[in-house]
Amino acid sequence: MAEPVERGNFFEDFRLGQVFDHATPRTVGAGDAALYLALTGSRFAVNCSDPFAQDIGYRSAPLDDVLVFNLVFGKSVPDISLNAIANLGYADCRFGAPVYPGDTLRARSRIIGLRENANRKSGIAYVRTRGENQRGEAIVDYVRWVMVAKRDPAAAAPPATVPDLPAAVGPEHLIVPADLDLKKYDRALAGSSLGFDDYAVGARIDHGDGMTIEEAEHALATRLYQNSARVHFDAHRARAQAGGPAKGRRLVYGGHVISLARAASFNGLANAFHIAAINGGRHVAPTVAGDTIYAWSAVLAKAALPGRTDLGALRLRTIAARDRPCADFPDRTGDADDPALVLDLDYWVLMPR
Repeated sequence: MAEPVERGNFFEDFRLGQVFDHATPRTVGAGDAALYLALTGSRFAVNCSDPFAQDIGYRSAPLDDVLVFNLVFGKSVPDISLNAIANLGYADCRFGAPVYPGDTLRARSRIIGLRENANRKSGIAYVRTRGENQRGEAIVDYVRWVMVAKRDPAAAAPPATVPDLPAAVGPEHLIVPADLDLKKYDRALAGSSLGFDDYAVGARIDHGDGMTIEEAEHALATRLYQNSARVHFDAHRARAQAGGPAKGRRLVYGGHVISLARAASFNGLANAFHIAAINGGRHVAPTVAGDTIYAWSAVLAKAALPGRTDLGALRLRTIAARDRPCADFPDRTGDADDPALVLDLDYWVLMPR
């Protein structure tokens, strides 16, 4: 008889090409959206107001894009990262069909790369995950890589295979939600008069106030996503690993840090109403409860979209730091060697013209 208790996969359990159909489909509701707003403070009008969303072609207010990402991510954790040491980065992520209250989400992952670390105690697994709704439509598709512990350091590891990933999603590959029409987009209700044409490449935007991560809130957020990775919940286990990256503290799930940085970006990018793609992202350093997250963004590129005169795409780089406001970084370079930096995210947003 197989062991009834799920212990999760360790690095040596993975095989190149292995496919996981993740358990527990999730029907989402307005309560999920409301709780997400309570935990992040996000103020993007399209996710807050049915009439606003309907005026531009959505059926109703869609779930926040980062909430969708985190829900799909959470589905993959029991199979991929229950025994994770840290989630390291993301690439080649595209958002597809909008997710509405009442939709049911499920996910599937495939192992596309494996590399054992030199200490033989852990390895890096590269995974492509696809989230779908109840009609089989893609809602998000992305690659992530995660450091996973080995059960036995002496166990043989597969030959190293690191996937060749694109540096960015080309703007021609961005998916514009069906029926989107911004003729009735109300910038006053959205919170800013600035649109696509008002931002210059190279512009740098300080998103202002910080948000302190509370112990109870980060754990509640991670439970909302059904992310069961032990590093986020088990304080007893964390104390026993005082030499780890969080020095005996529970790690804040990196997706929650992304959520906080995205919520902060409303101040300066209120009309960036939809994340179309994530080109790449890294959790530069761990975050723990008590850290205060500040964020700023740089405009890396602008792209017109074929056949669209009502909207364009901005490529942004958002940097998040703990306990250091943007003003402390006068060059705003996001130097990865600075110990205050915790997130470096490169992504495309849609914005009215």
